[in-house]
Amino acid sequence: MKPVQLQPLTRHYLPKDFRLTALSSIQPYLQELDKRPLPNLDALMRWLHDLSELEAVVDEDISWRQIRVSQDTANREYEEAYRQFYQEIAPVLQQYAQRFREKLVSCPFVEQLDQRMFGPFLRQTRNAIALFRPENIPLQTELAMLQRKFGQYTGALTVQLLGQELTLPQAARFLEQSDRALREEAFVQIARARMRVVDQLDALFDQLIEKRHQLAVQAGFPDYRAYRFRELNRFDYTPTDCEAFHEAVEKHLLPLNARILEKKRQELDLAVLRPWDVDAPPPGREALHPFQTADELVDRTLQCLDRVDETFSGVLLAMQRAGRLDLESRKNKAPGGFNCSLAETGLPFIFMNASGQWQDVVTLIHETGHAVHAVLTHDLPLQAFKEYPMEIAELASMSMELFSMQAWDVYFQQPEEIHRARRQQVERIITLLPWIATIDAFQHWIYTHPHHTRAQRQEAWLQNLNRFSTGQVEWSGWEAYRAISWQKQLHLFEVPFYYIEYGIAQLGAVAMWQAYSSNPEQAIQHYKQALRLGNTRTLPELYREAGIAFDFSPAYIQTLAGFLGEELEKVYAFA
Repeated sequence: MKPVQLQPLTRHYLPKDFRLTALSSIQPYLQELDKRPLPNLDALMRWLHDLSELEAVVDEDISWRQIRVSQDTANREYEEAYRQFYQEIAPVLQQYAQRFREKLVSCPFVEQLDQRMFGPFLRQTRNAIALFRPENIPLQTELAMLQRKFGQYTGALTVQLLGQELTLPQAARFLEQSDRALREEAFVQIARARMRVVDQLDALFDQLIEKRHQLAVQAGFPDYRAYRFRELNRFDYTPTDCEAFHEAVEKHLLPLNARILEKKRQELDLAVLRPWDVDAPPPGREALHPFQTADELVDRTLQCLDRVDETFSGVLLAMQRAGRLDLESRKNKAPGGFNCSLAETGLPFIFMNASGQWQDVVTLIHETGHAVHAVLTHDLPLQAFKEYPMEIAELASMSMELFSMQAWDVYFQQPEEIHRARRQQVERIITLLPWIATIDAFQHWIYTHPHHTRAQRQEAWLQNLNRFSTGQVEWSGWEAYRAISWQKQLHLFEVPFYYIEYGIAQLGAVAMWQAYSSNPEQAIQHYKQALRLGNTRTLPELYREAGIAFDFSPAYIQTLAGFLGEELEKVYAFA
């Protein structure tokens, strides 16, 4: 096992010691790029490379600010650095970015660029030009600062359980215990903690909706949904396609979800399932304990990925040695997990909140998939080529989860535990798709009804939740908590409309799993081939390079649901 060798980008335009300390430090370069003449194709290419270098340096700078403020939400120095960027630097960068886009597309030599490679980037550039409104810059700054409040409100939440003060991710591991009373106590404590910030999160969401709608209207759109679809460069599917996805999931995945819950009820020998039962282990068995420490989690994941492909383990090993992993949950650490690409130095950073659960293993493998994607695109010549669509980014991470299943024995000594982990993964895919549909459909309603009241929002949430639920879990006594359960989904606050990508990519990952099952070597080859292309192909082309279809039609979902149903029966047939 060897770490990947990655060379940081060589600076040709900026001084080697340049740092983004203030707007004044970068302004001379912005002005020079803005005024530079482009008399021929060679001059255009030099300008693009210099601009790309500047973009990579800025991107890495804000990435580190994002990482640090997530690592410690109570650190005022980190918060100030984040604020400085979004309030003092970003607004000016946005104005220059628009001027650079216009300079590019108006250049007479732009048509001489390789249109296959530059095609997606140029389409996105023209789209960004059409969306830009100077009057929206202050709103975008306000939104960036408001969105940080979600982590501040939720990252500080703790509960008292078994005489310990625990973060919510740490407490959640007790939902997987065999002791039903302990599971219930963990659920109650987590629910009460979340209920403490209901009003703050409702008020925050009200502000976000109002400002997002204003942003859309000022850009000439009827609502934020229409604006956001364009902003996310969703050229290859529409809101109507998303609605068809919702209907197909409801029709073809909910019956499988019902099968999972009934199996759980039977195994637990319960008359009815309660919310604290859905993650319980089978009777007589404890929750899976694949690791004790973060170091152990990384070491075992390295062994796992090395058996799939040496590039995968090489990326994670390089990140470990470079100190680019922050995995364990702690107080004042923002919730969730992410992989943060670092454009100039190349090696990404993985942030998560591990607490000893099996899901932590899956999360690390998932984020490593993102990291591998970033590393494979590092040598592309322009930063714009590395800003690939989220639908291919999530295909990278979700496929990695499924590729790794063959080597999960590194986490366990007993065959029964390996089987349980695989069963959880199959069940997770089946249960995740209806949740994705719930969140996505909820957002469609929110932003096409921007003037709704909180009561109407709660009603819309419950309608969507009931639509994509089987009704087999009894929530009596906890109806109020269920009615605000959307508040735990950080995407709603921080990255609006970024959720259907998980559904599209999960379907693609299932197709990749099918291919891997029959020809592992070829599937991995296609996978890496597609990821290396970054943003130099359209989404349908990238999926074709991966050897699968970019398709989430009802007919395709029905086919994949059939495959998942077969896999579910296999794991249930295990003696």
